[in-house]
Amino acid sequence: MSNRSFLSILKLLILSVVLAFTSNVYADPIKAAFVYIGPTGDHGWTYAHHQGAQYVKKMMGDDVMITEIESVPENSDSERVITSLARKNDIIFTTSFGYMNPTIKVAKQYPDVKFEHATGYMLEDNISVYSARFYEGRHVIGKIAGRMTKSNIIGYIASFPIPEVIRGINSAYLAAKSVNPDVSIKIVWVYTWEDPGKEADAARALIAQGADILMQHTASTSPMTVAEEKGIYAFGQSSDMREWGQNAQLSGIINDWGPYYLERVQAVANGTWASANVFDGVQQGMVKFAPMNQNMPTDVKNEAMKAIIDLSMGAIHPFTGPINKQDGSPWLVEGETPPNYPDLLTMDFYVEGIDSKYPN
Repeated sequence: MSNRSFLSILKLLILSVVLAFTSNVYADPIKAAFVYIGPTGDHGWTYAHHQGAQYVKKMMGDDVMITEIESVPENSDSERVITSLARKNDIIFTTSFGYMNPTIKVAKQYPDVKFEHATGYMLEDNISVYSARFYEGRHVIGKIAGRMTKSNIIGYIASFPIPEVIRGINSAYLAAKSVNPDVSIKIVWVYTWEDPGKEADAARALIAQGADILMQHTASTSPMTVAEEKGIYAFGQSSDMREWGQNAQLSGIINDWGPYYLERVQAVANGTWASANVFDGVQQGMVKFAPMNQNMPTDVKNEAMKAIIDLSMGAIHPFTGPINKQDGSPWLVEGETPPNYPDLLTMDFYVEGIDSKYPN
């Protein structure tokens, strides 16, 4: 064998070893765990995350092992669950805001494990945070609601008074107001992410106040069921809820976590994972929409579709001035959008025109 042939073979061997190493630095399957606030069958928030986890399994096959823990309360139980998972997993996704402090605490004890916390804001070297621009979805359904309401009253079932939820209320109201100056919004706080009974009671209370369209930032399908029973309209949350409101559902916000989860698990596999703060929306495909109701007028549907296209192109922002805070003080001047990321991330006020008392 000539020296040239020997060197060529050696180069090929070295290249194959390098490619094998960089394609997956783990010899065994990656172990990925998901912690959920509700049951995977809620057909809302948890169901969407479960679908994302299953997408990872579908795409990676035997190269990943998925563990899912359902209905974990946002208390000391969550810390115990996360700790148990950290002992035997490479990456853990904690999928509710209230898991933030337990995730931080456990992550410090297991620095070699990667953690991904949904909707939080506290980063560490081995913790990433991620969320979707749900307020972009609220902008679209707000426009639909403003056009479709007959009573000019929109009912909103809210979970907890955290910035994520406040952003959604403000975005929906501003969008509805932009197409219907006479619209108002009634808000009922249920102080839970998922409780079918409380959500149904809230829906009925809002209908009693005159609401003929319901929005929700909660996980169960019970508000949609109530809307169907009462003959009014509603919007699905996190997932397509048409099965519970064939006539009631006008559309719905769908959270597509699958591509993000796949990217992050693969990053662990190839050794490129790094702490990050991800806040994606319609443009990135993390926020999508359920089909429009067939009974929706063509002009309303076209207006909603235009808003979706504009959001996907980055041509519009749901918070574009002039916008004042509820007390009348200015927030954004004419044509201005939030100049700083924290202006959205820490939103703690209603916008002008919402007459509900801001919650403690």
